[in-house]
Amino acid sequence: MSVMYVTKETLEQMKAELHKMKTVERPAASRAIAEAREKGDLKENAEYDAAKEAQGLLEAKISRMETELANARILDASEIDTTKVSILTKVTITNKATKKSMTYQIVSEKEADLKLQKISVTSPIGKGLLGKKVGDEAEIQAPNGKIVFHIDHITI
Repeated sequence: MSVMYVTKETLEQMKAELHKMKTVERPAASRAIAEAREKGDLKENAEYDAAKEAQGLLEAKISRMETELANARILDASEIDTTKVSILTKVTITNKATKKSMTYQIVSEKEADLKLQKISVTSPIGKGLLGKKVGDEAEIQAPNGKIVFHIDHITI
């Protein structure tokens, strides 16, 4: 897994989520298995099988989260260069075809939320905007064809 750049707030959320999985969800999964085991023959006990499967999925999530945390690096907004589009910058772009203007913040996959105008650095638009400067044009291959954006403004 590659390095994942996140804000300090996102890192804290990830740590809290991992803590909850280990201290609340893991013991609950163990209790569900114990309760199902008490109900008799394990060969024909669908409840036991479901509890074991849920525990396996939880352990996989815990493992994935631990790996993400190990590879997470905190980005400091004060050290970001606003002369070009990079992770954590806010970029105002104009669609050359529709003349529609929009502002997005480029963030890690973990923080992406289109409703909040946060797009992933690994999305087609995020990749296409990276490294561009004010005045540049970005040609982005989207699922519905090529889109050309003009870079209007870059801030933190």
